[in-house]
Amino acid sequence: MSTKAVTDASFAADVLQSDKPVLVDFWAEWCGPCKMIGPALEEISEELADKVTIAKMDIMENTDVPGQIGVQSIPLMVLFKDGKPVAQKLGAAPKSQLKGWLESVL
Repeated sequence: MSTKAVTDASFAADVLQSDKPVLVDFWAEWCGPCKMIGPALEEISEELADKVTIAKMDIMENTDVPGQIGVQSIPLMVLFKDGKPVAQKLGAAPKSQLKGWLESVL
């Protein structure tokens, strides 16, 4: 199971109503740092598949949810548990740091 694409339309069902934590990566095609962390998030998604779902939301194609959450800079990763944002990480980081942060907030 790799990362899942989420849209404004699917956000409530895919993220807010998920029975396990969901890490949403807010990104855009033109964002270099976003592209740098993409492969790391894919690997983490497979390694932690039983604990968390990793989703990606393109902020250029989906503006409602990022606007509601207040996304101002990307890449921004927000962890949702039980439909609520509980942690966030701004900016690119090596896979080891991303995974360590995610495991610490799960």
